[in-house]
Amino acid sequence: MVASTVRSRAERWSLAGATALVTGGSKGIGHAIVEELAGFGARVHTCARNAAELEEARRRWAEKGLVVTVSVCDVAIRADREKLMATVSELFGNKLDVLVNNAGQSLFKPAAECTDEDFSRVMATNLESCFHLCQLAHPLLQAGGNGGSIVHISSIAGFIGLPALAVYSMTKGAMNQLTRSLAAEWARDGIRVNCVAPGGVKTDISSDKTIDPELVKKEMARLPMGRIAEPEEVASMVAFLCMPAASYMTGQVICIDGGRTIT
Repeated sequence: MVASTVRSRAERWSLAGATALVTGGSKGIGHAIVEELAGFGARVHTCARNAAELEEARRRWAEKGLVVTVSVCDVAIRADREKLMATVSELFGNKLDVLVNNAGQSLFKPAAECTDEDFSRVMATNLESCFHLCQLAHPLLQAGGNGGSIVHISSIAGFIGLPALAVYSMTKGAMNQLTRSLAAEWARDGIRVNCVAPGGVKTDISSDKTIDPELVKKEMARLPMGRIAEPEEVASMVAFLCMPAASYMTGQVICIDGGRTIT
C-alpha cells in the first residue's frame, strides 16, 4: 500500500525542488511543458535532435531565470536514450521526480502506402522510446523518495479513427494502454503514470502541408470550441499531473481537445 501524505496548499501546488526530464523540449508542446514545469520551480532537463534549436531555447529560458539544462538526443535510437538517462542521473544525483515522454513524430500517409521504414521509424520514436525511457527512469523515480510521476503525451488519434493516420494512431493507442498497465504495476513503487491526449494544437505539425486541407476543414467543423489548443493549454495539465496536488491520480488518459472526442 502507498501511504498518503498530507501537504499544505502551497506544497500541493508547487514543483519547487523537483527534478524533471522532458523529451522533445525545443519547440511545440514540449517547449511549453519545459517552461511550465520550470516556472513552478522544477529543475528541468530536456533533449531534442536539433542542437541549434535546443541551444536557442536554453538561452531564452536562461534569460527568464528558468533552470533548464539540455542535451542532444534522438529518442528513436536506443544508445541515445541510454546516454540521455545517464546524463540525467549525473545531473540530478541519481534521482528523478518527473518524466514527461513528449517527443514524437507524426505521419500523414494513406495506410496502403506506408513503408516498412515509415512503420519502424514512427514506432521507434513514439512508442519504443516511451517504454524504454520508462524502464530506464524507474530506479531513478524510486530513488527520489517523493513519489515519482510519469506523463505521456498521446493524442486523441488513439481514441478516434482518422484517415491517413493509421501508424501514428497505433502508437498513441498503445501509449494509452501502456499508461494504464504501468500505473497498475508501479503504484506499489510510489510511481504515478498518467497520459495527456491533445487534439489539434498550434504547433509545426498543425501547419504541415502534407495534411489534406479538407480533413482539417471537417475536423474544425466538429470542434465544439471552434479552435485548436495553444501549447500552454496542454502544458498546464501536464504540470498538474506532476504536482503533489494530483497525488491520487494514476492510470488516467485525459483528453485536451476542445470537446472533439464527445462529438
